[in-house]
Amino acid sequence: MFGIRAVIRNAAFALLARRYYSDHEETYEEFTNRYVKFFENVDEQFELQRGLNNCFAYDLVPDVAICEAALRAARRIDDYATAVRVFEALKIKVDKPSQYEDYLQALKPVMDELGVQTKEELGF
Repeated sequence: MFGIRAVIRNAAFALLARRYYSDHEETYEEFTNRYVKFFENVDEQFELQRGLNNCFAYDLVPDVAICEAALRAARRIDDYATAVRVFEALKIKVDKPSQYEDYLQALKPVMDELGVQTKEELGF
């Protein structure tokens, strides 16, 4: 019987925790600020890739500021491949090719500064 009570108690706690956290809808600005801060503090490849996976899992296209912070984090930890993959993820995530081009144009100064190219520019 002890086992069943523990399972029920844990399930009830999980339900309450989910309700507590779901009461607050995160705005797009809060989402952007949270991930910009996250990428500013990344200091290893696993954290960077985990953050990118989590960020791109949402049903939205990340803001340019998030992409810039992720690119800077990738270059800071010397992970060029992940920097290139940021653009691959963006290309898949956007609805129209013109949106991808808008992102490339907005990120062009950062790309030039950091020496990052897209997969297409690298010839793949």
